Amino acid sequence: MSDTKKMKVTYEVAPGDFERAGEASSGIKRLLQRIGIPAEVIRRIAIGTYEAEMNVIIHAGGGIVTAEISPDSTVIIVSDKGPGIADIELAKQEGWSTAPDYVRQMGFGAGMGLPNMIKCSDKLDIVSVVNQGTQITMLFYHVDKESK
Repeated sequence: MSDTKKMKVTYEVAPGDFERAGEASSGIKRLLQRIGIPAEVIRRIAIGTYEAEMNVIIHAGGGIVTAEISPDSTVIIVSDKGPGIADIELAKQEGWSTAPDYVRQMGFGAGMGLPNMIKCSDKLDIVSVVNQGTQITMLFYHVDKESK
């Protein structure tokens, strides 16, 4: 990837579509592999993106996942028009979840979405308005966290 080249890809995430869950994160992962981003960085981006994608499927009734890829970083923006997050600090706590029982019975909704996004990203920003929606922006530098 040249120093001036930037790429942008967008995926629509359908509400409640567990069969297609992970398509956005997998597509972004394949693109990053093709352009030569380090494997450890791709792993973090894929995990963070998957967690956000699942939250949109479970809680928000659908949304959009966008990856903005530049030579030195990837920014993942996940936005929806869902119910919003009433208490962001509470939602960041491991194990806290508002997932319905049927989602938990499928093995999702363990309350690790936001905590995993925070752990994997270099920077995370959440803007959420109750009854209007949420936008999560995750920044990932193309350098292994351990080598920083």
